[in-house]
Amino acid sequence: MPMLHRCRLGIAALVAVIAACSGTEPTSPVDASLLTGNGAPNGAHYNLNIIGVSSDKNPNMNGASGNVIFVGLGTGKTTVTTNILLNQSFDGSFQVLDKNGTDGTASFQLPAPGGYTVWARALGKPGDSAKVTTCASEVVTAGVAVTDTVCSTQNQVFVRGTGQSLFKNVTQALTTIVIDAVAEPAAFAACGGTNQNSIRVNLFDACLLGYFWQYDNNGLRLLQIRFYQNTT
Repeated sequence: MPMLHRCRLGIAALVAVIAACSGTEPTSPVDASLLTGNGAPNGAHYNLNIIGVSSDKNPNMNGASGNVIFVGLGTGKTTVTTNILLNQSFDGSFQVLDKNGTDGTASFQLPAPGGYTVWARALGKPGDSAKVTTCASEVVTAGVAVTDTVCSTQNQVFVRGTGQSLFKNVTQALTTIVIDAVAEPAAFAACGGTNQNSIRVNLFDACLLGYFWQYDNNGLRLLQIRFYQNTT
């Protein structure tokens, strides 16, 4: 998989990271014996750091270099929302396209799900948190795209606890959208729903367009996300 590298980031390195960066459904569960001491799998991976900052960044920020996305910090009482637009990669690569999310939007490129798993952990001050929800901005019905924001009924909440922060498998929440039949009837029908209560749609399924992660930040300084290629 292109652009893979090994990256180990401890809590003590958080300040250094911020300073340096300023300028289908999941497959079978990973065998516990293959996990490292921080809960992540062994092996090469692409590492994405989503960093919460209290001040807006320069709009240009030297293009899309690096593996970092900056978002509004928020506090324990105030949520700051950033939409991280998702673009499909057709060569298996992962890449930050717009790292400045302090203006409300950022952009990230990744392959369609199925060939990799996604792991993440929260780093920073205990008690801080962020929530990530996979969404789409358009529904395609009979070949026609209609503006209609659809967000998954499943989200992933990251809370920085005390002690060591461990990675957890978040593949399903970050690569699929669960559509409720009652709340989103148009999207439910467009994506092939019939008599069930909800349907799960993979990221980049053609029944929806304009996929993005809705990142709701409540003071989390760093969300570290890793993408591991499937080995089986």
